[in-house]
Amino acid sequence: QVQLVESGGGLVQPGGSLTLSCTGSGSTFKSYTIRWWRQAPGKERELVASITRAGGYTNYKDSVKGRFTGTRDNAKKSAYLQMNRLRPEDTGIYYCQAVHFLQTSDESWGQGTQVTVSS
Repeated sequence: QVQLVESGGGLVQPGGSLTLSCTGSGSTFKSYTIRWWRQAPGKERELVASITRAGGYTNYKDSVKGRFTGTRDNAKKSAYLQMNRLRPEDTGIYYCQAVHFLQTSDESWGQGTQVTVSS
């Protein structure tokens, strides 16, 4: 039972940077693993990264390795996706997902935020 609100998307030129934020409320944020997904136009949603309760980061896509970093600040009930050296193929709607570490059926999604990389 956590509600997620995303922010930070926008239009950026290739090579630029954006930081997405995902802020939770309504439950104990630190009890949830955070996952970042994205969905490009005409494509299926794909898992980008995950962040454990303690802040451990896993990158699931070679294409973003070395460019994207996921972090979290449990005191602020927020998770972040720092995206650097953005490419046009990074364009899409980005979603954060919270999954309870113990009760995995307890999950919530952010509303999504649009990232557009274009010159």
